[in-house]
This record gives sequence, C-alpha cells and structure tokens, in this order.
Amino acid sequence: MPIWTTPADIRAETERLWTRGFLLASVLQTSLKAASITLESGASIAHRPQIAFPYRLRLRGPRASELGSSFEAVRHWVQTLAAASRAETGAGFDINWEEVNTRELGRNRLPSELTLPSLEDALTLIGRSSEAALFAELATATVARLPELHKWIERKPLVLLEHRSDWLRTLDVVAWFAVHPRSGLYARQIDIAGVDTKFIESRKVLLGELLDVVLPADAIQHAAIGVNQFETRYGLAVKPLLVRFRVLDENLAIAGLTDLTVPVPEFAKLDNAASRVFIVENEVTALAFPALPDSLLIFGGGYGIDRLAPVQWLCAREVVYWGDIDTHGFAILDRLRALFPQAKSLLMDRETLLTYRAQWSFEAAPQTADLQCLNINERTLYDEIRFNRLGSGVRLEQERIPLTHLNTALGPCK
Repeated sequence: MPIWTTPADIRAETERLWTRGFLLASVLQTSLKAASITLESGASIAHRPQIAFPYRLRLRGPRASELGSSFEAVRHWVQTLAAASRAETGAGFDINWEEVNTRELGRNRLPSELTLPSLEDALTLIGRSSEAALFAELATATVARLPELHKWIERKPLVLLEHRSDWLRTLDVVAWFAVHPRSGLYARQIDIAGVDTKFIESRKVLLGELLDVVLPADAIQHAAIGVNQFETRYGLAVKPLLVRFRVLDENLAIAGLTDLTVPVPEFAKLDNAASRVFIVENEVTALAFPALPDSLLIFGGGYGIDRLAPVQWLCAREVVYWGDIDTHGFAILDRLRALFPQAKSLLMDRETLLTYRAQWSFEAAPQTADLQCLNINERTLYDEIRFNRLGSGVRLEQERIPLTHLNTALGPCK
C-alpha cells in the first residue's frame, strides 16, 4: 500500500501546529496588533518561533517508477487531495502542481507542494477557529490588564484555553495579589466578586505560575515551593500548626481539662509543671496511655515532629518517644533527638521486636538514609531492618504491642 500524503495527514500535521502552540502564538501576535497593544521595549514576543504563511506542509508523493506501476492508485490519490483542497472546499490547503512527462503515460499533472496560505486557513482546516477567536479575546484582555503576562501566554496558550471558563476571575485574583502583596490575610478573607475560597484552593498551581510573573521579587518567599506552600510563598495567613496533648496527671490539669489541642506558639508558652513528656504516634494508643504522675503526652505527627522545634521548655524535660519499630519510626526518632538530644526511646528495641515476631507486617517503602542521632543499640537495630537482615521489610507497628507490655515497661514511671 503506497504511503502518500492524505488529507488526514495534512490535518494531523496542522493539528500538531496547534498542540505545540505555534498557531496560537500567531493568533496572539495578530490579535495584539489588531488591538493596537504595544509591548514595552525589550518585551517582544519571541519565546516561541513564529511560523510564516504561506506555510509549507510535508508532501509524500509517488516516485517516478510508481507512475506506471500504480497509475490508478496515483490518479485516485491526486483526486482525493484535490477534492480536499482549498480550491474545492473554500478553505484549507493549497496544492502547487507540476507537469510530469513520461514516455508511457504522456503528460500528467501531479502535486509538487502543499501549503497553508494563511492562519485562518490553518484554523479552519482543523476546526479551531472559534477556539482561536476566544483565545484572542482572552489574551488581548489579559495583556491589556496585566502586560507582564504576555510571555507566559505565548509559552502556554493552551493552558489559558483550558481555563477559559474562569479565566477572567483568575485574572481578578492575580490583580488582587498585585494590589495587596503579602497581605497576611487568610484566603477566606479575600473579597473578590465571584471568587470564593474553593476557587483559589483549586487553582493554586495556575495562580502560582501567574503570580510568579506578575509580583515583584520581594513579594514572593522563594524558598516556599509547591502547592502546600502557596500561602507562605505569596504572603497569605497559614493555618497554624497544632499540638494535641493529654495531661496524664490530673493534679496538673489545665482548668480541669486533660485533653487539649492548641497552636504550636501557644503550646510553646505553656506553663506546666510536668517533668516528663511522652510522645506517642498511634492516636488510639495515645488515648489509652495510662495515667502517670508528673507527666503529659503529646500526640505524635510522624515527620511533623519538627513542629515541636519552638517548644524550648521541652529541653528541660525528660522526653520519651514511642513509635513503630520500622525504618520510618527510627527516622522520626532521629529528627526528634536532633531537636532534643536528651530524648529516649520506649519499646523500640530488638527484644520487643523479636518478642512479637508473629505481629510483624511489611514496610513497603523503607527509609534508607544514614541516621546520625540514634544511640548504638537503636542504630544497630535500624541497620538490621533497613538492610533486611531480619527479613524483607520488617515492621512492628506500635498498636500491635499489648498494653500490658506497655504497663510493664512504664513500671518505674508510676
């Protein structure tokens, strides 16, 4: 079967010009000129190469040897291309012809070149005229309002179209940040017509790209990266980190309360007489933890243990950490001890691990880093687990250890 250019091939090649942004880059340039929008000196649209019209398309036609051997196929190919051309349909591609003279077949006219005469013909050929018109409208309005975004639009025209239904509201948000840099407000407090908190929350990636272009450098905290750092990066108020804790000694209850959750800064100011602080990862285990004199318990937060860094009164307390016996449990212990070197571990030893061998589970994504703040026994057990010396992915979760074993281990504390 001859592999010659078909109308479908021509449409596919033109569609690639669309998906790669070349056609929309031309639309942008044309629409800005039509709107008499002049960019600042040095801000020319040059990030994406412009395609020139007429634009030459690829043409794969029959070889000379095929004219005789496949004459009917060649004639059908010529007729199919001609029927799909601009001369027949009113828009699309043009065919440049050449005459080929052979001894057997005489003179025949064959396509020698295919071209898209204009941007409009290219858009019509792939059915993108209405999308291009909407893009031109939105892009022109954007550059008129926020000229800094013209290069971003040129780089990512299809992203603009992807958000066409809410693009103008998105611009309203960007413009608000430009007027109120590093406002210190919660997103819930931003007052923009037609924009609610969910609108901003669901578009953080897009808004981040636009704000990075529009805002001055001193309005961006560049070290804050990623969706979860959006508020910090652009100066919004951040939901405070919280600490949940239990007072294990009723004599130390706070206004009669023994189970409280407070922001970290408030916990850092807590005036308490407890000399011993337990940190326990599993929530139910923390709730079931027995009453102990002169003690309180912090509900652990995994790798969020770093939130305790401002709680400097912990430096003067006995700190005891109980986590899972697995690589991540030891990694969290290592982080805690980097903050509070006096921290001890509870039931995170080899004897406990081997005692409950029947309760082992599998750690699918183990930690492999070298940990510097473990003591010799902890580091030895950590190495045995991370190097699979006791089996593959060995793990003993905290909640699998009976509370009777905990009570025995806490005997000296009572």
